[in-house]
Amino acid sequence: MEARWVSKWLSVPRLPRAWLIGAFAACAVYAAGVALFTGNPLHRFWGIAAACAYLAAAFVAMMWKSRAGVDLALVAIICGAVLVPLVWLAWHGQSQPEVTVVARSAKTLIHQGTPYQSPKVLAATTDPNAYNPYLPLMALFGLPQALAGQSPLVDPRVWFGLVFLVVFAIALKAGGAKDYLRWSVLVTASPVIAFELAVGGTDVPMVAFMCLGFAFLWRYRGEIAAGLALGVASSMKATAWPALAVAFALLYTRDGSRAAWRFTATAVAVMIVCVGPFLITKPGSLIKNTVLFPLGLASVKSQADSPLLGHVIADTGHLGHSVVVALLILSGVGIAVSLVIRPPKDVPAAIIRLVIGLSLMFVLAPSTRFGYFIYPIALVLFMVVTMAGRRVAGEQSPASPPDVAVVASG
Repeated sequence: MEARWVSKWLSVPRLPRAWLIGAFAACAVYAAGVALFTGNPLHRFWGIAAACAYLAAAFVAMMWKSRAGVDLALVAIICGAVLVPLVWLAWHGQSQPEVTVVARSAKTLIHQGTPYQSPKVLAATTDPNAYNPYLPLMALFGLPQALAGQSPLVDPRVWFGLVFLVVFAIALKAGGAKDYLRWSVLVTASPVIAFELAVGGTDVPMVAFMCLGFAFLWRYRGEIAAGLALGVASSMKATAWPALAVAFALLYTRDGSRAAWRFTATAVAVMIVCVGPFLITKPGSLIKNTVLFPLGLASVKSQADSPLLGHVIADTGHLGHSVVVALLILSGVGIAVSLVIRPPKDVPAAIIRLVIGLSLMFVLAPSTRFGYFIYPIALVLFMVVTMAGRRVAGEQSPASPPDVAVVASG
């Protein structure tokens, strides 16, 4: 049973054709549902373009039962679900507010030396988009537009997508996955990534670097590289910080305290380089934008308002908001305690623990969006595909040097 499961997930062409056609059809239904029921014209445009692309891919996969048919289906979805809506919306300057926030943060960084508006400016505004809830490294995606002006090629979403595709492919390859290029295209063109990428996309590059960090943790003595990757993700947005705690627990249990602290020192060093200068020179701006505003403690409320449990409770008033913040803290403490009492002993266990923690955080956060669930979904897809490739390759545990098995058998 396990061998059959592994062979199905080894590469995209090896997936049962009925599964592949069914997946494309399900994606088409989802995209069509977005187009029919959304009140946002950007979402509607993506839904129409993507639904056509997924239906075309399902038809191609049904008619051409060969590797070439699969490749043609992948071309159809990457063009119709990603490139067409992204380029069209970028050409017409249409995007969700977070893209404008990133672009503006880059201009502010160039002209004022910080990607954040000052507390004085924020105190005088009622516009939630004046706040920048992202950590400083995210501003890099807005630099091409800030330097070159308005153009589809320098839209931050283009760079979000390129970084995700390249880094996610590297993560799959580094982790031991097979057929990593096709898997990267399939995941990028799936509604999980394509929808957010076409209209917004700020979370897309972060999840790729999180996958890369755990890919390196599958390797022997990969803690330094993992620290670099997760340090980069953690310098874009605080959403990546729970991954640092989970990775530390894994390394401490599996490889010992020295490896765990090497990882931590590397990740913290990256964050000091990327975030430290702004924390030292403009601490008030950084804290008000990246801490108080996401927690709903600023004078203006975030527009992230998907009807999940945390937002629904917080919307009842001051008491409800306090309850949600308390629940959020308790859930974080609960995950932390679980890492101490029963730490993960391998990468899949660590990813599952992280997925649980992030899901709780997104459900309970006072300002949240359904789109945040790209983190747990993408991490699980990365884990499944990588595990299949590693089991076929029969790779040894990363906790042991490659020559241990040879010496023991000799």
